[in-house]
Amino acid sequence: MSESDSGPPSESGAGVPWEAGAPGVLLLPSGRMVRGRGLRRPLPPGPSPSYAVHLLGRRPPGVPWESRWLRWPDFWLPSSRDEARKVFADAWERAAGERVEFACGGGRGRTGTALACLAVLDGVPAERAVEFVRRNYDAQAVETPWQRRYVRHFAG
Repeated sequence: MSESDSGPPSESGAGVPWEAGAPGVLLLPSGRMVRGRGLRRPLPPGPSPSYAVHLLGRRPPGVPWESRWLRWPDFWLPSSRDEARKVFADAWERAAGERVEFACGGGRGRTGTALACLAVLDGVPAERAVEFVRRNYDAQAVETPWQRRYVRHFAG
C-alpha cells in the first residue's frame, strides 16, 4: 500500500539534477541520478529533493516537498510488490528531470533494495544490480537474502 504524503510539488527541483558525487547520490547508467538516505540521520547539505519515496513500515512525518509512502517493514520486502513496481517506475521516470530521493530508517536495506530495482529499470542486469548499488552507493546496501532475491526477480 502506498499513499501520497505531503504538500505541493517543489518547483525548485524540476530540471535541476543532484550533484554527482554528493552524499548518497547514485548515478545510473542512463545518466539519471537518485539519492538514497537514512531518515534517522540529518538531511545532507545541499538542495532538497523535489520528490521522495519513503520506505517505512509506518506513515512518515510530513516533509516540505512532494513525497510518497510505500509501506515496507524494516528488514523485509514491500507490502505490495505491484504497488512497489509502480512507485519505482514512476520515480525512475521522474529522475530524468527531478531530484528524486529514496529513504528508509538507516538508508541501506530498503533503500538499497529500491535503488537496485531502479538500476534494473535503467538497464543493469538484475543479477548484477545489487553489486552495482553496493559499488556505487553503499557497500552494505541490500541487507537480507530475501531483499537480494527480490532484486534478482524484479525484472521477471
